[in-house]
Amino acid sequence: MTAFGEKPSTLVEVKDLKKWYPIHKTFLDRVLAGSQNYVRAVDGISLSIRRGEVFGLAGESGSGKTTTGRLIVRLEDPTSGEILFDGRDLATLSAEDMRKERRRMQVIFQDPMACLNPRMSLGQAIGHGLRIHYPAQADSHREQIMEIMEKVGLYPARYFFNKFPHQISGGQRQRVVIARALITRPELVLADEPIAMADVSVRAQLLALMNDLRDEFNLTYLFITHDLATAKYICDRIGILYLGKMVETAPIQTLYAKPLHPYTQALLAAVPVPNPHERRTTPLPEGEIPNPIDPPSGCRFHPRCPIAQAICSEEEPPLREIQKDHLAACHFAEQFR
Repeated sequence: MTAFGEKPSTLVEVKDLKKWYPIHKTFLDRVLAGSQNYVRAVDGISLSIRRGEVFGLAGESGSGKTTTGRLIVRLEDPTSGEILFDGRDLATLSAEDMRKERRRMQVIFQDPMACLNPRMSLGQAIGHGLRIHYPAQADSHREQIMEIMEKVGLYPARYFFNKFPHQISGGQRQRVVIARALITRPELVLADEPIAMADVSVRAQLLALMNDLRDEFNLTYLFITHDLATAKYICDRIGILYLGKMVETAPIQTLYAKPLHPYTQALLAAVPVPNPHERRTTPLPEGEIPNPIDPPSGCRFHPRCPIAQAICSEEEPPLREIQKDHLAACHFAEQFR
């Protein structure tokens, strides 16, 4: 029970979230097929994000990570399901009500060059959110922009304020994107592969910066990554996605120490070992992620799973708690405890 006036510990709760994209066909194809086909990008995901934590989403390309993140901040409309943000269902909000909520949730995109307007100076790009959400504070906008620029490492701010994206380095552009996301003082930040486009030499600096800003601004991150080594550095808890389904969630240290799903074990086995004389011995699953238009029956990982049995192709395993705060969707998860 939450005390009067105290905010609940859960900031985001997602329940049975789905996003199915219809496949456009000719009229004749629709008549012959007799039914509409869909790409099941997200197919019944449930998760919760606690206030102040970094919750990671990991999985192969095509597993539904980015789509899930975009749905949670309502950059896309869900096919069905609930998205509770601070107790309010975003899936039911009108466009105007959603616009008002956007100041509380922002996005750090993967490619800063693609998401920054080349005709806007850095100061204009960072301050764009202020002009939309806080027009009455126009007199203080420049001061706020300069302050956030220096907090993300763009100092002296007056040197960068009138520059354009092509005039700075890739690492500096990523800092601009971070500053733009934080200028409205959001509560939730969706970080979609935020260091993937940065040079290796500055990735650790950007992760350290995000951690520092998290503490200073009381942020909650939804951190999307395909790199479990990066997730281990920054995430508190993590969810593993496979073909639009959540297959495992756990605190990050628990997941690394004792993964309970064969797919998670395969992902961890693929993380490079920083020792040229040491090699992984765990065999990696064969094949590629199946077609999301026609996913396998039962457990979606069973065609590639080394321990699959008959029940795996017949019954879909529910995501269930195997140990405290450690959930897995595998019929045989107990054998890995």
